[in-house]
Amino acid sequence: MAPATCFHCGEPIPPGVALEVLISGEQRPVCCGGCQAAAEFIRDAGLDRYYDFRAAPAPRPDDVAGDAWVAYDRPDLQSRLVTMTDGTSSVNLLLEGLRCPACAWLVERRLDRVPGVLGIAVNPASARARLEWRSDATPLSSLLRTIHALGYRPHVLGATDTLEVATRERRTALRRLAVAGLGMMQVMMFAVGLYSGAFAGMDPELREYLRLVSLLVATPVLFYAGRPFLEGAWRSLAARQPGMDVPVAAALLLAWSASVWNTFRGSGEIYFDSVTMFVFLLLLGRYVEMAARHQAGSTSDALLRLLPASALRIRDGRAERVATADLVAGDEVVVPAGEAFPVDGVLLAGTAVADESLLTGESAAIVKVAGDRLIGGSVNGGDPARMRVTAVGHDTALAGIVRLLERAQTERPAVARLADRWASWFVVIVLLSALAVAATWFALDPARAFGITLAVLVVSCPCALSLATPTAITAATASLARRGLLVTRADALETLARSDTVVFDKTGTLTVGRPAIQTVRTLGPLDAEHCLRLAAALEQSSAHPLALAFREVGGPLPEAGEVRSLPGLGIEARLDGQRHRIGSRDFVAALAGPAAGPDHGLYLGRDGAWLAQIEVADALRPEAARAVADLAALGLRPVISSGDHAPAVRAAAIEVGITEYHARLAPQDKLQLVQALGQQGRRVAMIGDGVNDAPVLAAAPVSIAIAAGAALARTSADLVLMTRGLGALPEALRIARRTVTIIRQNLAWAAGYNLIALPLAAAGLVPPWAAAIGMSASSLLVVANAWRLA
Repeated sequence: MAPATCFHCGEPIPPGVALEVLISGEQRPVCCGGCQAAAEFIRDAGLDRYYDFRAAPAPRPDDVAGDAWVAYDRPDLQSRLVTMTDGTSSVNLLLEGLRCPACAWLVERRLDRVPGVLGIAVNPASARARLEWRSDATPLSSLLRTIHALGYRPHVLGATDTLEVATRERRTALRRLAVAGLGMMQVMMFAVGLYSGAFAGMDPELREYLRLVSLLVATPVLFYAGRPFLEGAWRSLAARQPGMDVPVAAALLLAWSASVWNTFRGSGEIYFDSVTMFVFLLLLGRYVEMAARHQAGSTSDALLRLLPASALRIRDGRAERVATADLVAGDEVVVPAGEAFPVDGVLLAGTAVADESLLTGESAAIVKVAGDRLIGGSVNGGDPARMRVTAVGHDTALAGIVRLLERAQTERPAVARLADRWASWFVVIVLLSALAVAATWFALDPARAFGITLAVLVVSCPCALSLATPTAITAATASLARRGLLVTRADALETLARSDTVVFDKTGTLTVGRPAIQTVRTLGPLDAEHCLRLAAALEQSSAHPLALAFREVGGPLPEAGEVRSLPGLGIEARLDGQRHRIGSRDFVAALAGPAAGPDHGLYLGRDGAWLAQIEVADALRPEAARAVADLAALGLRPVISSGDHAPAVRAAAIEVGITEYHARLAPQDKLQLVQALGQQGRRVAMIGDGVNDAPVLAAAPVSIAIAAGAALARTSADLVLMTRGLGALPEALRIARRTVTIIRQNLAWAAGYNLIALPLAAAGLVPPWAAAIGMSASSLLVVANAWRLA
């Protein structure tokens, strides 16, 4: 008699264990105190329905002390792992042991009931979750402990290297694939002998021996290597949601059972060769899919591994080797030649050569001069460089990019969700078709009914349909990343491919983002030098690209107080006891009095007095005109949307070849422009870099942020351009369109293959072994077609 299994985790109950838990009015056996506690926890939370809908047994709780989670409440650790915005904390998790949508449902429902939790989104395909909560109401350790009590071990991304989890999954898959491959080769050898004997004659004892040995070899292949398909079918049937594993498991079990019966009765067809071949080819396809998923998920880990574990910190004139995690803003660090910059900072003296190719995809090194920004993870390719730390941990540019990638991995594109719905309906159609075929052939020719029904189940497995979308998206994402464009939202590629209008911000997007002061025209009692110092003091706190022009202003600067930054208008602050403003003419006029000149350039004024008009120019990117022309050649209508004054915007538009432009737009005006284009039936792609671009980047159907721009712009965008130029944009559009085309090709091929193969198999023209080859070949063709994008 088989041992009883645990109601919670599904593992056999050890002899002598008599633990039970009351679920839905019935006593259920469990294997250990951990499973008993987890089941009682779920029951007491009012989530008994989890056991009705789960597609897999829950993982067995491991032995992690409750106090182990307390470490995540330490401020120094949270500063590196947790994003905090306006009292809201967010963190990305990898949930080890999460296997199915029912598991994701359980985690989401349980966490939603915890006070202070604002939201949790779990992607069962990647086992990743994004958790948002109020840290003043609930500590992170309590939330992690709650997830662990459900039987899923949470790993905080950034604190845990997910390589270990992926390695365990890969090793298990390789073991199963090896068993299936060896078993298939042996059974095929025996099958060749049996087929030869059927034509040339064979001793009956030898024939029975080969059939029996084939049974012994095929059985572990089915029940060990093929176990994921059998378990998947059982789980989906228990949840009343038939998945693609159902026809696969049905075909395998029917073929094996019939072969066993015919082996022991000494006559009839055996299908052990088809069983082992089917299992091997299915596992091969699943392994390719898993490798692609791991490659996509490892991008963020690879970025984090760019950072060195330690750094040379200068303190009291001496160099000391310290952990990178111990650095704080303001520290001075020396980076030897050939080593990576450990954190973000600025170069203190001399020059440095920074290799940012692993971050941006650009092979050319960048020469940095004193005062230039250095990005953590880039490599010092010149002499030893001395830098001052400006950002560490969670605040670095690299950490921000990783957060964007992890956000994308918690989402699933709409086209993938649609394909899954098609696949679920297709499974039902296949099962009904198999029943109809079996009934028909039992009436026409009972001797052929079983083999034909088996071929129908095998040939029509919807694996290719399920692989059609994720493989293409994974390949396209990897291809874009190598070109310096990071995809941060799941639906970005599909939306970008449909775009017919591209709206550019000017400053920092079409221009290089290195503005310089051209002229200073005084309008009041102060000289030009004094006006520049006042302007520099006001611009110190600004994130706008034009503020960079004032960083080189020398001399002591007055201290700015009560600073207010109004995106699209300018900055106001109190200097030397008086309110001052710098920005557009109308903005300054509200403080200084009636307008004093044409509306172009920056104006400086204070209470009741105009001080200066300052002309600032920023050169256009050398590749901007070519990028705009290439996008126009691809059918996109280019538009400029800028907060700059009209003459500067007009000049830039003429130089890059854009006929439609809009100047002096505040953030809400840019948003209204994009909405108006949408109302005209245009599908808009927005490209920007500044804080004032964040609202329109978030609202546009698809948006691209320049990585060198404001962090808020990157957070709001669907894609982030890591390179210094715009040359990757036309190629990104081509890849996005090719991705959609290949997804359609894959879906059409998968559907067409089944529409053709199913009638042929039902007509008895496709034997089971050929059905196995055809099904696997269709899946591998889909994967190969998708990886042309890479």
